[in-house]
Amino acid sequence: MAERAGHRGYIGARPLNGSRTPQHVQNIVIRDYARRKNLQYLLSAVEHVMPGSYMILEDLLDELPRLRGIVCYSIFMLPPDENRRREIYDRVLREGCDLHAAVEEIAITSKDDIRAVEDVLLVNKYATILS
Repeated sequence: MAERAGHRGYIGARPLNGSRTPQHVQNIVIRDYARRKNLQYLLSAVEHVMPGSYMILEDLLDELPRLRGIVCYSIFMLPPDENRRREIYDRVLREGCDLHAAVEEIAITSKDDIRAVEDVLLVNKYATILS
């Protein structure tokens, strides 16, 4: 079996939580995160701007057998549906990979890490509702 490549970046063109971050800034954040965590950074894939599109993320998931993992700019780039996110977490872990979110400084390297990620998303959801 061939050696797996490093961690592919995952950035987007659409706003996250009402804010738009330029793609070059997203790449800088991911590159810095990867350097600090000793991850080999591979060029980022850019998600389409259309709301609800996760086509590029699906392509990255298909690439997992050749990668060590994925570094998202933010955990908020994942689908809003919890069941769909859990399918993603399970697929990443099943492939022997990990999933990182650079802005939140959080990683899923085992099933035990999923709750922490979901807690961040849940707190944000309720904070948005209450504001």
